[in-house]
Amino acid sequence: MFAASKTDSASTGDYQISRSLRFNSADSAYLSRTPASGGNQSTWTYSAWIKRSTLGVAQTLFQQQTTSSDTGYFGIIFFAGDTLGCSGWASTWRVTTQVFRDTSAWYHLVVAVDTTQATANNRIRVYINGSEITAFSTTNNPTQNSTTGINGTGPAAIGREYNGTLYYNGYQTETYMIDGSQLTPSSFGETDTQTGVWKPKAYSGSYGTNGFYLNFLDNSNTTAATLGKDYSGNGNNWTPNNFSVTAGAGNDSLVDSPTSYGTDTGVGGNVRGNYSTLNPLVALSGTRTFSNGNLNLAVATTNVNTFATFALPTSGKWYWEYQVTATAGIPMGGVLAGFISDIATGVVYLANGEKYVNNTNSAYGASYTTTDIIGVAVDVDGGTITFYKNNTSQGAITASVGGLFPIVRSNSTSDTFVFNFGQRPFAYTAPSGFKALCTQNLPTPTIGATTATQAGKFFNPVLYTGNGGTQSVTGVGFQPDFSWIKTRSGTNGHAFEDAVRGAGKTLFSNETGAEFNFDSYFTAFTSDGFNLALGGGSFNTSSGSYVAWNWKANGSGSTNTAGSITSTVSANTTSGFSIITWTGNATQGASIGHGLGAVPALFIIKNRSTAGTNWPVKTNQLSTNSYLYLNSNGASASFAFFWPNDPTSSVIYLGSNSEVNGSGNSMICYAFAPVAGYSAFGKYTGNGSADGPFVYCGFRPRYVMIKDTQNTWPWIIVDTARNTYNTMNAYLKPNSSDAEATNFANSAIIDVTANGFKTRTSDAYTNTNGSTMIFVAFAEAPFKYALAR
Repeated sequence: MFAASKTDSASTGDYQISRSLRFNSADSAYLSRTPASGGNQSTWTYSAWIKRSTLGVAQTLFQQQTTSSDTGYFGIIFFAGDTLGCSGWASTWRVTTQVFRDTSAWYHLVVAVDTTQATANNRIRVYINGSEITAFSTTNNPTQNSTTGINGTGPAAIGREYNGTLYYNGYQTETYMIDGSQLTPSSFGETDTQTGVWKPKAYSGSYGTNGFYLNFLDNSNTTAATLGKDYSGNGNNWTPNNFSVTAGAGNDSLVDSPTSYGTDTGVGGNVRGNYSTLNPLVALSGTRTFSNGNLNLAVATTNVNTFATFALPTSGKWYWEYQVTATAGIPMGGVLAGFISDIATGVVYLANGEKYVNNTNSAYGASYTTTDIIGVAVDVDGGTITFYKNNTSQGAITASVGGLFPIVRSNSTSDTFVFNFGQRPFAYTAPSGFKALCTQNLPTPTIGATTATQAGKFFNPVLYTGNGGTQSVTGVGFQPDFSWIKTRSGTNGHAFEDAVRGAGKTLFSNETGAEFNFDSYFTAFTSDGFNLALGGGSFNTSSGSYVAWNWKANGSGSTNTAGSITSTVSANTTSGFSIITWTGNATQGASIGHGLGAVPALFIIKNRSTAGTNWPVKTNQLSTNSYLYLNSNGASASFAFFWPNDPTSSVIYLGSNSEVNGSGNSMICYAFAPVAGYSAFGKYTGNGSADGPFVYCGFRPRYVMIKDTQNTWPWIIVDTARNTYNTMNAYLKPNSSDAEATNFANSAIIDVTANGFKTRTSDAYTNTNGSTMIFVAFAEAPFKYALAR
């Protein structure tokens, strides 16, 4: 079981982390060490990569106690509210306002202490993913030149509080203590020049007396000289307590890693990367308990589905295993669409030998019980799913399976399950060509894999402050072709500017007016943003705060004759965005070319010539003739004279109504097609709870817009430019000129995760109980590369 040592890849130059250690509170698992001599207790740095499993309970990452005092004790803790803190014996030094509620990916944590600093707030510095945290609900500072318990001669623990409580649940790897230096994250990581995402790098400095480096490479045993070995050269080994390296479900030495590399041979436990687990963020009725790094599940309620953190890609062959370890009913496993509580869309294999295919049951294969291993082999390209009982195929089932989620469904109040997505060796080798659900195996995305194709090259929000005069707004990273601008601090409208109509030709999404000529205010698009002149509430009020959401199309556009009406189209087929202008003819069934080469999932139309016209919105989440108004909080309605047919990969069909095709009127349309790993257009059903629905996007969102389709609630926009951490609570309303607000039912509207977002409020704007909510999301980074926020 000894793993090959970590190396720098000769072919790619990428730093590689081979293994992580899984901590499980039910096992009372932790690492311990009592130094023989003291080091520098005033100045030190702790760095670790962590992947959380359990939320909502206090957990200790690292602590050491030399004396029962603030100068002899220090702990790094996740509090019950999922904030991160640093604590002395009697004092709490830091508690973040930021919460850490993403269980789908890895974080990089650095806590750097130097009590000799003259500036009090610099004595304890906390960083996540290379960025310093500066917003704290609690900020206290040690006395200058005081000591801490770290690097003293008292007992230290990783994964447990000093008195045997507050055990950590999750994964950890690449763990450093630097005795005698207060370092920044740049000593341990760097921004990947291709993906723009923070990644590990080799540490090259000194360690000091009590410094250590743990990477958990040697899993040949659970001794201090193997699993707890210090690779710094200091010999400061740690004693593993209650870990297992025995093959099977209890093995805590896994290849779940913050670095992705290797070739999948199908045996499991060999390719490295961020692996799928079960997803505790999906809010469904019933009582579920997750353990062992979210690979074990106990369900105390019947008919409860539990989903994985990965959706199946739309291509490839995928394999995983599960075992029902206890049951009094007929549980089932397989794949389902979306986070739903029924089995309407998907394929499952029941323990009684039956199968359900899209909610229709029939005979399938052998029954299975608690001693059996069920393999699931999904061929997305071939459109089949095959279940294996103890490596014996039960037969291929023909079904559309791309984009579905691995699931398990309980059927009694005592069901327990164990999953393996490949982070440890499989019980049986996967069929030839089938791969584990791991970021290393995910397809390379069109957007996000290279410097030139990072998501920020196609969509990017920027913040700026108005100056009441001439200024150039920069930082977009490309020449925008569509800029949507809103003052955050005032009640001016949402201004739409685009390169096809020309700079300064302004429309307001919250109004029904015709196009305005504001070219003396918004004067030009530039290579990195846009230029403003004069003072104007919608663009440039002195000291006003603004956000501009910017998209890249293809310049001023060109003639398109794909439809019955000749249009001018600026289309970016890479990012799935186009701007279309045309002169309306009021003909029912007319069509315009959109240039995307894919079916638009959403488009927005405005009559530029006529005042009193609305902003009809068409989304593929509603029926053919249904629409919403961007300028209204109204529910969806049906009207065939807006669009009699759904769009195709080449054209959008129009009705005869003046709001979409006014005779002789100048018209504008903004059309969007989904791009895997970059944009998503979908729906979810609200549950009216602060433990709201989880929405899988396949990327870490940068921008999310939400609308209740069944009730008169406003559109809502949140983004990570205005809320830079995972919790988003600052919103703007496209249908209203209202200033930015945060007065929701609790402190968060949604949490952004590495693979999507989770609603965190019971407020009806985004989570009406039982209502269909549509969403639009654009990426910061695809899930293949994204870190947790």
